[in-house]
Amino acid sequence: MTEMKHFSLDSDLTRNYIRGTIPPRLGQLPKLKILSLIVNRLTGPIPPEIGNITTLEELVLENNLLGGSLPPELGNLKSLERLLLSANNFTGAIPHTFGNLKSLIDFRIDGNELSGKIPDFIGNWTNMTTLNLQGTSMEGPIPSTISLLKKLENLRISDLRGSGSTFPDLKDMTAMEKLILRNCSMTGSIPEDLGKMTVLDTLDLSFNKMTGTIPGILGSLTKIKFMFLNNNFLTGDVPVWILESRKDLDLSYNNFTGSAQPSCQQLPVNLVSSHVSTGNNKIPWCLNKDLVCTRKPQHHSLFINCGGSSETVGGNEYVDDATAGGAAEFASSSERWGYSSTGAYIGTDNGAYRATNSFGLNVTGFYQTARLAPQSLKYYGLCMLAGSYKVQLHFAEIMFSNNQSFSSLGRRIFDISIQGKVVEESFNISEEAKGVGIGITKVYDGIIVNGSTLQIHLYWSGKGTTAVPERGVYGPLISAITVTPNFKVDNGGGLSVGAITGIVVASCVLATLLLLLLRKKGFLGGKDLEDKGKIYGTRRMLL
Repeated sequence: MTEMKHFSLDSDLTRNYIRGTIPPRLGQLPKLKILSLIVNRLTGPIPPEIGNITTLEELVLENNLLGGSLPPELGNLKSLERLLLSANNFTGAIPHTFGNLKSLIDFRIDGNELSGKIPDFIGNWTNMTTLNLQGTSMEGPIPSTISLLKKLENLRISDLRGSGSTFPDLKDMTAMEKLILRNCSMTGSIPEDLGKMTVLDTLDLSFNKMTGTIPGILGSLTKIKFMFLNNNFLTGDVPVWILESRKDLDLSYNNFTGSAQPSCQQLPVNLVSSHVSTGNNKIPWCLNKDLVCTRKPQHHSLFINCGGSSETVGGNEYVDDATAGGAAEFASSSERWGYSSTGAYIGTDNGAYRATNSFGLNVTGFYQTARLAPQSLKYYGLCMLAGSYKVQLHFAEIMFSNNQSFSSLGRRIFDISIQGKVVEESFNISEEAKGVGIGITKVYDGIIVNGSTLQIHLYWSGKGTTAVPERGVYGPLISAITVTPNFKVDNGGGLSVGAITGIVVASCVLATLLLLLLRKKGFLGGKDLEDKGKIYGTRRMLL
C-alpha cells in the first residue's frame, strides 16, 4: 500500500500495521478533531496540508517511521492541544511557527534527529502539562523561558548536545510529578526549590555535572518513588534518610566521603562506586570509586547468562543471572562479577528488568532470556588480572514478534561502551541480526584491564520506540557475556605451566652462570685452588 486509505473522522487507528504515507487529502476533511496513528509503519513526511485542519485538537503520530522536516504549516493549528511525534525520524529544527500553538498541553518529540537549540518560544506554551524532549540531537542550554510553564506536570529532557548550563528555574512548578533532566551537562548544585514539588514521584538528574551536597529538603518529598542522582560529582555525606529509604534511589558514581552503607547489597538504594577514599572512611569495596579488589586479582575469564539460569554453551558454563532486577540495583557474586541497573520506565511502573521469549521465537541456549534496563545497565568483571582481553557480547531480540502485527514494529536502540569507550552508537539488535529471534555476537578484541575491573556499559539515549508492543518494553538488552584472556593462564588464575617452566629453566641457567663467576673470582674457593696448583707446579720444576 503506497498510501494510507479508508480513514474515518476521529477514529483511533493506533497499534495496527498501516503502511505507506499520510494522504495530503486528509487536510480537506472538515471538523476533524483527532488524528491518531500511533504504532504503525507510516513513512514519508507529514503533509503540509494537515495544517489546514483548523479544528484539529490532537495529532498523535508516535512510533512510526515518518521523516523529513516538520512542516511549518502545523503552526496554524490554533486549537491543537496534543502534538505527539516521538519515535520517528524527523530532522531539522522545530519550526518557529510552533510558537503559535498556545493551546498545547502535551508536546512530545523524543527520539528524533531534530537539531538546533531548544527554542525560546516554548515559553508561549503556558498551558503545557507534558513536555518531552528526550534523545534528540538538539543543543542546550535549556532556555530560561521554561520558567513560564508553571502548569508542567511532566518534564523530560535528555542527552542534549552543546554547552551546558546551571539548573533551570523551576521553582513555580509545584504541580510537577515527573522531572527528568538527564545528561544535559548541567553544573552547580541541586536547588532547594525542588522541595516545593510536593507531588513529585520521579526525579532523574543523572549523568550531569552536579556538585555539592544532597539538599536535606529532598527527604521531605513523601510521594517520591524513583530518584536518580547517579553519575554526578556530588560530595559530602550520604543522608541517613536515603540509607534508610525503601524507595528506588540511585546515587552511584559520585564523590561522597561519609555515611556509607554497611554492605554492598542494601537494596533498593544503589551506591556502587559512589565514594572516594580519604583514608579515614572505611567503606565496602563496592562503594569505592574504582571498585578496588580486596584481594589479589585472580580472574581471567567471565561467562554470564544475562537474565537467565546457569547454561552450558560451547563447553563453557555461563553463570546464573536470574535476579529480578530493579530501578536502582547493584548485585554482585563474590567479587567475581556484578551488574548495576538504573532507570524507571516511561508510562508504567510495571516494566520488567528480565526478558523472556514471550512470542515463542526460535531461540535456544542463552538467547532464551536477557537482562534489560530502561536507562543504564553496567556489567562488571571483578578482581580481573591485568592484561588484554577479548569481550564478546551476545544479543537476540526476543521482546518483539516476527509477524505482520504492531508487536513486530519495535525499534530497540542503545549505545555500548567498554572501559569507558563507546564501541557502538545507536545499536539496534534486530537490524544488526536481520530480524528478531536471531542471535548475534559482537566481538571486541584487545580490551585492556589496567586495574582489576572490566566494565561494560549499555546506555539508552532516548532513541527508538517506547510503546511497542506496550509501554515499558525498551532500553538496553543483552543475552550473554563472554570474556576470555589474550594471555596464557592456568586454571587457578596464576601463571601457565609453560611460563613457570620457562622461569625455572632461566633461573637455573642464571644461577649456574653466577656460581661460575663467583668461583672464578675466588669467592667459592676456586681462586685459592688455582694459586695452589701454580705453586706446586713451580716447586716440581725447581726439584
